[in-house]
Amino acid sequence: MRRGAGRGGSSGAPRSVDVAQLAGVSQKTVSRVYNDEPYVSAEVRRRVLEAGEELGYRLNNAARALASGRTRSIGVVTLGTALYGPASLIMGVERAVRDTGYALRVVNTLEGDPTGVAGAVDSLLEQGVDGIVISEPIDDGHGDDLSARVDVPVLVLGAPPLSMPRTLAAGVGADLMARTATEHLLELGHDTVHHLAGPWQWYAARDRLEGWRSTLAAHGRAIPRVVEGDWSAASGYTAGRELARDDDMTAVFAANDDMAIGLIRALTEAGRRVPQDVSVVGFDDIPVAAYVTPPLTTMRQPFDTVAQEGLKRLVHSIENPDAPPLSAGEPPVDLVVRASTGPPPPTRTTPGRDRALASFSEWEPDRPTPGRRCIHVPLINTDRTEEQRSQPDRPS
Repeated sequence: MRRGAGRGGSSGAPRSVDVAQLAGVSQKTVSRVYNDEPYVSAEVRRRVLEAGEELGYRLNNAARALASGRTRSIGVVTLGTALYGPASLIMGVERAVRDTGYALRVVNTLEGDPTGVAGAVDSLLEQGVDGIVISEPIDDGHGDDLSARVDVPVLVLGAPPLSMPRTLAAGVGADLMARTATEHLLELGHDTVHHLAGPWQWYAARDRLEGWRSTLAAHGRAIPRVVEGDWSAASGYTAGRELARDDDMTAVFAANDDMAIGLIRALTEAGRRVPQDVSVVGFDDIPVAAYVTPPLTTMRQPFDTVAQEGLKRLVHSIENPDAPPLSAGEPPVDLVVRASTGPPPPTRTTPGRDRALASFSEWEPDRPTPGRRCIHVPLINTDRTEEQRSQPDRPS
Protein backbone atom coordinates (compact mmCIF):
# COMPACT_ATOMS: atom_id res chain seq x y z
CA MET A 1 0.00 0.00 0.00
CA ARG A 2 1.37 3.41 -0.91
CA ARG A 3 2.20 5.56 2.11
CA GLY A 4 -0.20 8.49 2.40
CA ALA A 5 -2.97 6.86 0.33
CA GLY A 6 -6.33 6.13 1.88
CA ARG A 7 -7.70 2.63 2.41
CA GLY A 8 -9.79 2.90 -0.74
CA GLY A 9 -6.79 3.89 -2.83
CA SER A 10 -7.62 7.61 -2.95
CA SER A 11 -4.75 10.05 -3.14
CA GLY A 12 -6.11 12.29 -0.35
CA ALA A 13 -4.69 12.46 3.17
CA PRO A 14 -5.55 9.39 5.25
CA ARG A 15 -8.35 9.80 7.79
CA SER A 16 -8.95 8.26 11.16
CA VAL A 17 -11.57 5.97 9.60
CA ASP A 18 -8.85 4.57 7.32
CA VAL A 19 -6.64 3.84 10.31
CA ALA A 20 -9.59 2.22 12.10
CA GLN A 21 -10.33 -0.08 9.16
CA LEU A 22 -6.69 -1.15 8.77
CA ALA A 23 -6.25 -1.75 12.52
CA GLY A 24 -9.61 -3.51 12.88
CA VAL A 25 -10.93 -1.15 15.57
CA SER A 26 -13.54 1.56 15.84
CA GLN A 27 -12.92 5.18 14.88
CA LYS A 28 -13.47 6.13 18.53
CA THR A 29 -10.61 3.82 19.55
CA VAL A 30 -8.30 5.56 17.08
CA SER A 31 -9.27 8.87 18.65
CA ARG A 32 -8.54 7.52 22.13
CA VAL A 33 -5.11 6.28 21.08
CA TYR A 34 -4.01 9.51 19.42
CA ASN A 35 -5.37 11.61 22.28
CA ASP A 36 -3.48 9.38 24.75
CA GLU A 37 -6.65 8.51 26.66
CA PRO A 38 -6.84 5.60 29.12
CA TYR A 39 -8.78 2.33 28.77
CA VAL A 40 -6.95 1.19 25.63
CA SER A 41 -4.96 -2.04 25.82
CA ALA A 42 -1.29 -2.06 24.87
CA GLU A 43 -1.98 -4.46 21.97
CA VAL A 44 -4.74 -2.29 20.49
CA ARG A 45 -2.64 0.83 20.93
CA ARG A 46 0.22 -0.86 19.06
CA ARG A 47 -2.03 -1.92 16.15
CA VAL A 48 -3.49 1.57 15.79
CA LEU A 49 -0.11 3.30 15.84
CA GLU A 50 1.36 0.85 13.34
CA ALA A 51 -1.63 1.35 11.02
CA GLY A 52 -1.30 5.09 11.32
CA GLU A 53 2.40 4.88 10.53
CA GLU A 54 1.77 2.72 7.48
CA LEU A 55 -0.84 5.13 6.14
CA GLY A 56 1.10 8.26 7.03
CA TYR A 57 -1.75 9.44 9.26
CA ARG A 58 -1.32 12.65 11.23
CA LEU A 59 -3.72 13.87 13.90
CA ASN A 60 -5.88 16.77 12.74
CA ASN A 61 -5.06 19.36 15.39
CA ALA A 62 -7.70 21.76 14.14
CA ALA A 63 -10.43 19.16 14.64
CA ARG A 64 -8.91 18.24 17.97
CA ALA A 65 -9.07 21.88 19.06
CA LEU A 66 -12.74 22.12 18.12
CA ALA A 67 -13.55 18.97 20.07
CA SER A 68 -11.54 19.87 23.18
CA GLY A 69 -11.92 23.64 23.22
CA ARG A 70 -8.11 23.97 23.15
CA THR A 71 -5.69 24.96 20.39
CA ARG A 72 -2.86 22.76 21.69
CA SER A 73 -0.56 25.78 21.62
CA ILE A 74 1.56 27.56 24.22
CA GLY A 75 2.61 31.17 23.87
CA VAL A 76 5.97 32.53 25.02
CA VAL A 77 6.76 36.15 25.90
CA THR A 78 10.46 36.92 25.82
CA LEU A 79 12.76 39.91 25.56
CA GLY A 80 14.35 38.46 22.43
CA THR A 81 17.87 39.07 23.69
CA ALA A 82 20.98 37.20 22.61
CA LEU A 83 22.37 37.21 26.17
CA TYR A 84 23.40 33.71 27.20
CA GLY A 85 21.08 33.25 30.19
CA PRO A 86 17.72 34.32 28.68
CA ALA A 87 18.55 32.76 25.30
CA SER A 88 19.49 29.42 26.92
CA LEU A 89 16.26 29.41 28.92
CA ILE A 90 14.16 29.97 25.78
CA MET A 91 16.03 27.17 23.98
CA GLY A 92 15.24 24.93 26.94
CA VAL A 93 11.56 25.89 26.68
CA GLU A 94 11.52 25.09 22.95
CA ARG A 95 13.01 21.65 23.59
CA ALA A 96 10.58 20.95 26.42
CA VAL A 97 7.52 22.01 24.40
CA ARG A 98 8.35 19.48 21.68
CA ASP A 99 7.83 16.67 24.19
CA THR A 100 4.38 17.95 25.23
CA GLY A 101 2.70 17.76 21.81
CA TYR A 102 1.88 21.46 21.90
CA ALA A 103 2.79 24.05 19.29
CA LEU A 104 4.88 27.05 20.32
CA ARG A 105 4.10 30.69 19.53
CA VAL A 106 6.70 33.29 20.48
CA VAL A 107 6.24 37.05 20.87
CA ASN A 108 9.33 39.18 21.48
CA THR A 109 9.19 42.39 23.49
CA LEU A 110 11.54 45.34 23.24
CA GLU A 111 13.29 46.96 26.18
CA GLY A 112 11.59 50.30 26.80
CA ASP A 113 8.39 49.35 24.93
CA PRO A 114 5.50 50.96 26.90
CA THR A 115 3.17 48.04 26.12
CA GLY A 116 5.82 45.47 27.10
CA VAL A 117 4.60 42.21 28.60
CA ALA A 118 0.95 43.27 28.67
CA GLY A 119 0.86 43.90 24.92
CA ALA A 120 2.64 40.62 24.16
CA VAL A 121 0.23 38.65 26.34
CA ASP A 122 -2.77 40.32 24.67
CA SER A 123 -1.39 39.26 21.28
CA LEU A 124 -1.07 35.63 22.39
CA LEU A 125 -4.54 35.57 23.95
CA GLU A 126 -6.00 36.79 20.67
CA GLN A 127 -4.36 33.76 19.01
CA GLY A 128 -6.18 31.47 21.42
CA VAL A 129 -3.20 29.90 23.21
CA ASP A 130 -3.95 27.45 26.01
CA GLY A 131 -1.16 28.67 28.29
CA ILE A 132 1.55 31.30 28.41
CA VAL A 133 5.22 31.26 29.40
CA ILE A 134 6.62 34.64 30.44
CA SER A 135 10.40 34.62 30.20
CA GLU A 136 10.69 38.35 30.60
CA PRO A 137 13.72 39.24 32.71
CA ILE A 138 13.06 42.99 32.95
CA ASP A 139 10.64 44.76 35.27
CA ASP A 140 8.74 47.13 32.99
CA GLY A 141 6.20 48.11 35.64
CA HIS A 142 3.22 46.78 33.68
CA GLY A 143 3.00 43.19 34.91
CA ASP A 144 0.07 43.84 37.25
CA ASP A 145 -1.98 45.22 34.36
CA LEU A 146 -2.58 41.61 33.25
CA SER A 147 -4.44 40.30 36.28
CA ALA A 148 -7.98 41.10 35.15
CA ARG A 149 -7.91 39.67 31.64
CA VAL A 150 -5.74 36.53 31.61
CA ASP A 151 -7.84 33.37 31.95
CA VAL A 152 -5.23 30.73 31.01
CA PRO A 153 -2.41 29.27 33.13
CA VAL A 154 0.77 31.38 33.11
CA LEU A 155 4.29 30.14 33.84
CA VAL A 156 6.74 32.87 34.90
CA LEU A 157 10.43 32.02 34.49
CA GLY A 158 13.07 33.72 36.61
CA ALA A 159 10.81 36.44 38.01
CA PRO A 160 8.27 36.86 40.83
CA PRO A 161 4.78 35.46 40.10
CA LEU A 162 2.32 37.97 38.69
CA SER A 163 -0.94 38.78 40.45
CA MET A 164 -3.05 36.41 38.36
CA PRO A 165 -5.21 33.53 39.56
CA ARG A 166 -3.41 30.72 37.67
CA THR A 167 0.25 31.71 37.87
CA LEU A 168 3.15 29.31 38.29
CA ALA A 169 6.79 30.24 38.91
CA ALA A 170 9.99 28.43 37.93
CA GLY A 171 13.64 29.32 37.69
CA VAL A 172 13.75 31.09 41.02
CA GLY A 173 16.69 30.59 43.36
CA ALA A 174 19.28 32.99 41.93
CA ASP A 175 19.67 34.46 45.40
CA LEU A 176 20.63 31.02 46.76
CA MET A 177 23.22 30.58 44.02
CA ALA A 178 24.59 34.05 44.76
CA ARG A 179 24.90 33.12 48.44
CA THR A 180 26.80 29.97 47.47
CA ALA A 181 29.23 31.99 45.32
CA THR A 182 29.81 34.51 48.10
CA GLU A 183 30.25 31.81 50.75
CA HIS A 184 32.83 30.07 48.57
CA LEU A 185 34.99 33.19 48.61
CA LEU A 186 34.54 33.71 52.35
CA GLU A 187 35.48 30.07 52.99
CA LEU A 188 38.73 30.67 51.13
CA GLY A 189 39.61 33.28 53.76
CA HIS A 190 38.67 36.58 52.11
CA ASP A 191 37.58 39.26 54.57
CA THR A 192 34.75 40.43 52.32
CA VAL A 193 33.55 40.16 48.72
CA HIS A 194 32.92 42.93 46.21
CA HIS A 195 30.02 42.65 43.77
CA LEU A 196 29.80 43.52 40.08
CA ALA A 197 26.03 43.68 39.56
CA GLY A 198 23.84 43.54 36.48
CA PRO A 199 21.37 46.29 35.48
CA TRP A 200 18.97 47.13 38.29
CA GLN A 201 15.78 46.68 36.23
CA TRP A 202 16.59 43.00 35.67
CA TYR A 203 15.06 40.62 38.21
CA ALA A 204 18.15 38.38 38.02
CA ALA A 205 20.45 41.25 38.93
CA ARG A 206 18.37 42.09 42.00
CA ASP A 207 18.22 38.47 43.17
CA ARG A 208 21.99 37.99 42.84
CA LEU A 209 22.73 41.28 44.58
CA GLU A 210 20.40 40.38 47.45
CA GLY A 211 21.99 36.93 47.86
CA TRP A 212 25.46 38.50 47.98
CA ARG A 213 24.43 41.25 50.41
CA SER A 214 22.54 38.96 52.81
CA THR A 215 25.46 36.52 52.97
CA LEU A 216 27.95 39.21 53.93
CA ALA A 217 25.52 40.56 56.53
CA ALA A 218 24.95 37.08 57.98
CA HIS A 219 28.72 36.63 58.38
CA GLY A 220 29.17 40.08 59.90
CA ARG A 221 31.39 41.26 57.03
CA ALA A 222 31.69 44.72 55.55
CA ILE A 223 29.44 45.32 52.53
CA PRO A 224 31.42 47.17 49.83
CA ARG A 225 29.90 49.62 47.39
CA VAL A 226 28.22 47.87 44.44
CA VAL A 227 29.53 48.47 40.92
CA GLU A 228 26.87 48.08 38.21
CA GLY A 229 27.46 46.72 34.70
CA ASP A 230 25.20 45.92 31.75
CA TRP A 231 25.97 42.16 31.42
CA SER A 232 28.64 42.78 28.75
CA ALA A 233 32.36 41.97 28.94
CA ALA A 234 33.03 45.64 28.09
CA SER A 235 31.16 46.81 31.20
CA GLY A 236 33.06 44.24 33.26
CA TYR A 237 36.31 45.64 31.91
CA THR A 238 35.29 49.19 32.86
CA ALA A 239 34.29 48.04 36.35
CA GLY A 240 37.56 46.12 36.69
CA ARG A 241 39.61 49.24 36.03
CA GLU A 242 37.72 50.97 38.83
CA LEU A 243 37.96 48.05 41.28
CA ALA A 244 41.66 47.54 40.58
CA ARG A 245 42.40 50.87 42.29
CA ASP A 246 41.22 49.42 45.64
CA ASP A 247 44.31 47.78 47.14
CA ASP A 248 42.21 46.06 49.83
CA MET A 249 39.95 44.31 47.32
CA THR A 250 40.76 40.57 47.11
CA ALA A 251 37.52 38.93 45.91
CA VAL A 252 34.74 39.77 43.44
CA PHE A 253 31.48 38.03 42.66
CA ALA A 254 30.28 39.05 39.18
CA ALA A 255 26.60 38.66 38.27
CA ASN A 256 27.43 36.90 34.99
CA ASP A 257 30.41 35.29 33.27
CA ASP A 258 30.80 37.86 30.51
CA MET A 259 31.32 40.66 33.03
CA ALA A 260 33.66 38.43 35.03
CA ILE A 261 35.82 37.84 31.93
CA GLY A 262 36.04 41.57 31.21
CA LEU A 263 36.84 42.19 34.87
CA ILE A 264 39.73 39.70 34.83
CA ARG A 265 41.20 41.37 31.73
CA ALA A 266 41.18 44.77 33.46
CA LEU A 267 42.68 43.38 36.68
CA THR A 268 45.46 41.67 34.73
CA GLU A 269 46.32 44.88 32.87
CA ALA A 270 46.46 46.71 36.21
CA GLY A 271 48.97 44.18 37.58
CA ARG A 272 46.45 42.41 39.85
CA ARG A 273 46.90 38.67 39.32
CA VAL A 274 43.93 36.29 39.36
CA PRO A 275 43.66 34.41 41.67
CA GLN A 276 46.93 35.22 43.50
CA ASP A 277 45.86 38.81 44.25
CA VAL A 278 42.12 38.80 43.46
CA SER A 279 39.69 35.88 43.24
CA VAL A 280 36.76 36.11 40.79
CA VAL A 281 33.52 34.10 40.62
CA GLY A 282 31.08 34.40 37.71
CA PHE A 283 27.53 33.20 37.10
CA ASP A 284 25.95 31.05 34.30
CA ASP A 285 28.88 28.78 33.27
CA ILE A 286 28.91 29.90 29.63
CA PRO A 287 30.77 27.51 27.28
CA VAL A 288 33.89 29.71 27.09
CA ALA A 289 34.23 29.97 30.90
CA ALA A 290 36.36 26.82 31.06
CA TYR A 291 38.82 28.10 28.43
CA VAL A 292 39.64 31.67 29.47
CA THR A 293 42.81 32.46 31.42
CA PRO A 294 42.48 31.53 34.19
CA PRO A 295 39.52 29.15 33.81
CA LEU A 296 36.57 30.76 35.56
CA THR A 297 34.96 29.56 38.78
CA THR A 298 31.22 30.08 38.29
CA MET A 299 27.67 29.12 39.23
CA ARG A 300 26.11 26.75 36.69
CA GLN A 301 22.50 27.55 35.81
CA PRO A 302 20.14 24.56 35.25
CA PHE A 303 18.32 26.01 32.22
CA ASP A 304 17.01 22.72 30.79
CA THR A 305 15.88 21.45 34.19
CA VAL A 306 13.97 24.66 34.89
CA ALA A 307 12.31 24.61 31.45
CA GLN A 308 11.31 20.94 31.62
CA GLU A 309 9.86 21.14 35.10
CA GLY A 310 8.09 24.42 34.36
CA LEU A 311 6.49 23.11 31.14
CA LYS A 312 5.37 19.93 32.90
CA ARG A 313 3.58 22.00 35.53
CA LEU A 314 2.07 24.35 32.93
CA VAL A 315 0.67 21.52 30.78
CA HIS A 316 -0.76 19.87 33.90
CA SER A 317 -2.61 23.10 34.73
CA ILE A 318 -3.88 23.41 31.16
CA GLU A 319 -5.21 19.85 31.00
CA ASN A 320 -6.42 19.67 34.61
CA PRO A 321 -7.92 23.11 35.27
CA ASP A 322 -9.72 22.02 38.42
CA ALA A 323 -6.77 20.15 39.97
CA PRO A 324 -4.25 21.78 42.31
CA PRO A 325 -0.98 22.77 40.62
CA LEU A 326 2.00 20.45 40.77
CA SER A 327 4.55 21.43 43.38
CA ALA A 328 7.85 22.91 42.23
CA GLY A 329 11.15 21.17 42.93
CA GLU A 330 14.22 22.86 44.29
CA PRO A 331 16.61 23.89 41.51
CA PRO A 332 20.11 22.38 41.80
CA VAL A 333 22.88 24.65 43.05
CA ASP A 334 26.13 23.81 41.25
CA LEU A 335 29.33 25.68 42.05
CA VAL A 336 31.92 24.88 39.36
CA VAL A 337 35.31 25.46 40.96
CA ARG A 338 38.13 26.32 38.56
CA ALA A 339 41.36 28.29 38.76
CA SER A 340 40.06 31.86 39.18
CA THR A 341 39.55 31.51 42.95
CA GLY A 342 42.00 30.91 45.78
CA PRO A 343 42.97 32.26 49.21
CA PRO A 344 43.77 35.96 49.59
CA PRO A 345 47.40 37.08 49.24
CA PRO A 346 49.42 36.20 52.37
CA THR A 347 51.11 39.61 52.51
CA ARG A 348 47.97 41.29 53.77
CA THR A 349 47.98 42.00 57.52
CA THR A 350 44.31 42.66 58.11
CA PRO A 351 43.24 41.82 61.72
CA GLY A 352 42.03 38.25 61.87
CA ARG A 353 44.16 37.31 58.85
CA ASP A 354 45.96 34.46 60.63
CA ARG A 355 42.65 32.98 61.67
CA ALA A 356 41.34 33.19 58.10
CA LEU A 357 44.40 31.42 56.70
CA ALA A 358 44.18 28.72 59.34
CA SER A 359 40.54 28.24 58.44
CA PHE A 360 41.45 27.84 54.78
CA SER A 361 44.15 25.25 55.52
CA GLU A 362 41.51 23.07 57.17
CA TRP A 363 38.89 23.57 54.45
CA GLU A 364 38.12 20.43 52.46
CA PRO A 365 36.88 21.43 48.98
CA ASP A 366 35.47 17.99 48.24
CA ARG A 367 32.98 18.36 51.08
CA PRO A 368 30.57 21.10 49.96
CA THR A 369 28.30 22.90 52.36
CA PRO A 370 24.78 21.44 52.69
CA GLY A 371 22.45 22.22 49.80
CA ARG A 372 25.07 22.73 47.11
CA ARG A 373 27.29 20.67 44.86
CA CYS A 374 30.88 21.65 44.19
CA ILE A 375 32.21 20.53 40.83
CA HIS A 376 36.00 20.73 40.90
CA VAL A 377 37.54 20.81 37.44
CA PRO A 378 41.15 19.51 37.25
CA LEU A 379 43.62 21.64 35.35
CA ILE A 380 45.65 20.26 32.44
CA ASN A 381 49.38 20.95 32.33
CA THR A 382 49.72 22.32 28.81
CA ASP A 383 53.50 22.83 29.20
CA ARG A 384 54.17 19.10 28.79
CA THR A 385 54.48 17.60 25.33
CA GLU A 386 52.02 15.02 24.04
CA GLU A 387 54.68 12.31 24.43
CA GLN A 388 55.38 13.37 28.01
CA ARG A 389 51.68 13.40 28.85
CA SER A 390 51.31 9.86 27.55
CA GLN A 391 53.99 8.59 29.97
CA PRO A 392 53.14 7.84 33.62
CA ASP A 393 54.44 10.31 36.16
CA ARG A 394 57.65 9.14 37.83
CA PRO A 395 58.35 9.86 41.49
CA SER A 396 61.03 12.52 42.00
